[in-house]
Amino acid sequence: MEIPNSQMLLDLKLEQTPTLENFVVGTNAELVERLRGLGDPRSSEALYIWGGHGSGKSHLLAATAAAVEGHRPLVHLRGAETGAELTLNPGTLLVIDDIEGLQPEAQIALFRSFNATRFLGLALLLAGSEPPLRLELREDLRTRIGQTLIYEVQSLSDEQKAAALRQHAIERGMLMDPGVVLYLLRHGRRDLPSLMAMLNNLDRVSLEQKRPPTVPLLRELMQTSLDLEKE
Repeated sequence: MEIPNSQMLLDLKLEQTPTLENFVVGTNAELVERLRGLGDPRSSEALYIWGGHGSGKSHLLAATAAAVEGHRPLVHLRGAETGAELTLNPGTLLVIDDIEGLQPEAQIALFRSFNATRFLGLALLLAGSEPPLRLELREDLRTRIGQTLIYEVQSLSDEQKAAALRQHAIERGMLMDPGVVLYLLRHGRRDLPSLMAMLNNLDRVSLEQKRPPTVPLLRELMQTSLDLEKE
């Protein structure tokens, strides 16, 4: 049976609000503990985390920002939306994602924030897709970023992804065919957010059509998704 487009509900964002608790840690335990420490208003650490698309760095930044709210002042921006002026109160945690998107004037503003860190008691949490030496930014700013605590967000193994997907299915109450996770790992996108989003869609379609969440239904769903992307 073909899955009607109206039943696809192809929202590729996770339903869960990003938190440090629902991040699948894998081998990133030390990084997650460092991020928890930024909730202490006395912390003036500067961290730079990097990784490719789907590595989870944006999840970590959003989760850290949510965790510190109410504990210290917070400014949370994406690189492309950062302006020429950063208004930072004493004790602020400045979070900037996708720093490759910083325009020249915003790069100057971030460099000034580095200089004000000790005076204002700031903490910085920055993220990008490349290690500092490969960032296409001002040399002085790239140097300052290179002096921070630097973490590459380590990718999950297939075994860790499979365990996370099975746990996610249990939390949703899915009585799932065991072969679904293996099929999804073989034929789905490689990053965990996309894999979980497809699992969510499978659950929705299964409930709507009153069909069990099996490999044949997943295959139909993935093929329909592929057809829609080609349109």
